[in-house]
Amino acid sequence: MKNVLIASFDMEVGGVERSLISMLDNFDYRNHKVDLMLYKHQGDFMELLSQKANLLDEIRQYTTFRKSISEILKDKEFFIGASRVLAKVSADLKGRFQGVTEPGYYQMQLMWKYALPFLPKMEKEYDVAISYLWPHYFVAEKVKAKRKVAWIHTDYSTVETDVAKDVDMWKKFDYIVAVSDACKQSFLKKYHELEKKVIVIENITSPDFIKSMANEVVDNPLINDNRFKIVTVARLSHAKGIDQAVKALKLLKDKGYSDMAWYVVGYGGDEAKLKELISQYDLENNFLLLGKKTNPYPFMQVADLYVQPSRYEGKAVTVGEAQILSKPVMITNYSTASSQVDEGVDGVICELSVQGIAEGIENLYYDQELRVRLEMNCKYKDFRNNYELEKLYKVIGPHEKKHNLADSKEHRRGVG
Repeated sequence: MKNVLIASFDMEVGGVERSLISMLDNFDYRNHKVDLMLYKHQGDFMELLSQKANLLDEIRQYTTFRKSISEILKDKEFFIGASRVLAKVSADLKGRFQGVTEPGYYQMQLMWKYALPFLPKMEKEYDVAISYLWPHYFVAEKVKAKRKVAWIHTDYSTVETDVAKDVDMWKKFDYIVAVSDACKQSFLKKYHELEKKVIVIENITSPDFIKSMANEVVDNPLINDNRFKIVTVARLSHAKGIDQAVKALKLLKDKGYSDMAWYVVGYGGDEAKLKELISQYDLENNFLLLGKKTNPYPFMQVADLYVQPSRYEGKAVTVGEAQILSKPVMITNYSTASSQVDEGVDGVICELSVQGIAEGIENLYYDQELRVRLEMNCKYKDFRNNYELEKLYKVIGPHEKKHNLADSKEHRRGVG
């Protein structure tokens, strides 16, 4: 029996969190004892966690990474609060003077670096410790393990980080797991010296669960909307390109496409800016933000088209989920797009621009034959990939017994 630690931030609604749930559901618990370390026990997905994974108690200092500075100071974590302020000031200055569009990654990196002296170490030693979400300083610096593994879910060539500091951290790991080959290649553009450490393990998908959840009865405004319905499930952030989607729909409406409605399921820091943009373009009745939904699948299910307008991705979990639901899918041509969609077979890749998104939607709007072909190809494609976990078991090390994933399916808690 191997002792495994998996660490992540929390279980708020998101693609990374859904992929973690799927991995835990399909884990081989006969040969592995899994401890799950969440820095904060919060999020709508908490109730979906596998009961076979042992959820460790919160450690007060680590909960601060999901708290505001005022909350940290109220908790009397003054040194951690000071490190947060210093990280924010440094990142803001870098963004202002170096023209960094999204300094949040750099700020997060500095936040961990400055806080490390004030964070406690884990006492237990593990056979393998897995850090599931960047930045990976907790597992790198505060956990004892014979092997350490870090997961990468995004296109790191497109985000601003301190490369030297990052490389020092990455070198503490024996393996770095990319969720697609394209994600691996984009990572190595920035961290080429780490090539020997990087392997590919795709996100574990659960088609049966997704299809069953899609049939759940929810308050769904799409059902009675007879317009051409576009759906996106994404965080409201710069990376996901929702602002590009708003502008693309404006172009289409100006061309006379008044019978289109674009629904976005998700939440995030850009919500206020997006609402302002929607109002500016007079799209309140056409571009609709539905907010956070624990179960996005009923909304996907009734879409005429699923669109991912992202500026960059590792491998978008939501795109695979839309394909599982046999939806015609269009994604922008971000650097890892070819690993997500087989062009013209199970999806379409459009130019990564406002104009490109608008033209791609216009083509699919008219080409019903193409939409049907994409749907049928997805319908008959087998999206099950539990076998991907075998790669992780090889990293963890051999066991006396062979793995039998068929016997390790986990019962979920109810959605509630």
